[in-house]
Amino acid sequence: MTTERECDQLLVDRVRAGERQAFDLLVSKYQRRLMRLVSRIVHDPAEAEDVVQETFIKAYRALRHFRGDSAFYTWLYRIGINTAKNFLINQGRRTPTSTDTDAEQAEVFDDGDHLRDINTPESLLASKQIAQTVNAAMDALPVDLRTAIALREIEGLSYEEISAVMACPIGTVRSRIFRAREVIAEKLRPLLDLPIDKRW
Repeated sequence: MTTERECDQLLVDRVRAGERQAFDLLVSKYQRRLMRLVSRIVHDPAEAEDVVQETFIKAYRALRHFRGDSAFYTWLYRIGINTAKNFLINQGRRTPTSTDTDAEQAEVFDDGDHLRDINTPESLLASKQIAQTVNAAMDALPVDLRTAIALREIEGLSYEEISAVMACPIGTVRSRIFRAREVIAEKLRPLLDLPIDKRW
């Protein structure tokens, strides 16, 4: 059985052999996922769309340099994140950086479970409000934290994959995710501590 990574590599090989339609398949496969990620960094939907388009153009032009050391989507996400950050800088918007927390703390942090378990039966009534709170908290995070948590919680990437995408050590990834979860959990705490009928 062929893995997703192997399928992507076959498509990359076909593009390198001059088959442009193979790149169209990669675009259609990753366009929505990349848009979701870029939208976390560049908030304006039209601007995010431009960044995604520019990311695919850059990826197409650089495809001959793709060595396959990482998965294609890891390589693509890295291009997307860098393109989004450069876009903000060129627009004169500062990309806030994060302060890294001790990686050991990140290992023992357990409040992040609230992020994954927001659809438990008792919280179903408030799920929309909780989702809005999580989104608002994520949008307010510095770019590095927002990117790390989006790659982990929304895209489901492993710490190793996030490390490759963000070009930083795994310890840094862990601390960024820890800080992001801590901030989001803090914003969620009032909602999660209230009885259901008091959440409205």
